Amino acid sequence: MRAQRAADAAPAICARAEALPFDEDAFDAAMACVTIHHWEPPAAGLAELRRVARGPVVVLTFELDALPPWQQDFLAEGLVVERPRFPPVEEITAALGGRTRIERLPTPGDCVDGFFEAFWRRPEALLDPDVRGAQSMWAMLDPGVEERIVARLSAALRSGEWDAQHGHLRRQHSYNGALRLVISEAL
Repeated sequence: MRAQRAADAAPAICARAEALPFDEDAFDAAMACVTIHHWEPPAAGLAELRRVARGPVVVLTFELDALPPWQQDFLAEGLVVERPRFPPVEEITAALGGRTRIERLPTPGDCVDGFFEAFWRRPEALLDPDVRGAQSMWAMLDPGVEERIVARLSAALRSGEWDAQHGHLRRQHSYNGALRLVISEAL
C-alpha cells in the first residue's frame, strides 16, 4: 500500500501497530481503519493507539454477523476463517478504556472501498479476481474454497436466483449492516 502512494504524499512509517515507534502522547488523536483484524494480538495494537494518543482513538471495524444475509450465506466458508480475526466491538471498547461509544455506519451503495460489505448491492464485483485480490480473506482459504464460492455466486447471478431473493438491495442507497466506528475519548 505504501508503494501505491503518490510521490509527494506525506511520509509513511514502516512499523507494526503492536509496537508503534512513537513517544507516549505523541499525537492529538489516533485512528485505525479496517486493520485490527491483521494485528497479533489486536489488544496490543489498541493499547499502542491509546498510548500514543493524547486525545481520542477511533477504530473503524466490522461486526461480521451483521453483514447482509446473502454475504453471510455465499461467503460462509470464508467467514469461518474471518470471524476469529475480528475482535467483538465490546473487546475493542474494553481495550481502549475511557468513555467509548460505538456508532453503526451505513455503507453507501456506491462505496469504492473494497471491503466485503461495499458490494452489498453489487455482488458481481466479487466475481472479479482483482476485487478479491484486495481482500485478505481469500488468500487464507483452503485450496478450492474460493473457486466454490465464486462458482456458486456466479451461478446464482446467471440464473436470476440472487436477484429474486436479494434484488431489492439494488434499489437501496445505503445498507446499515456490519460497519462500526468505535470512538474512545481520552482517559
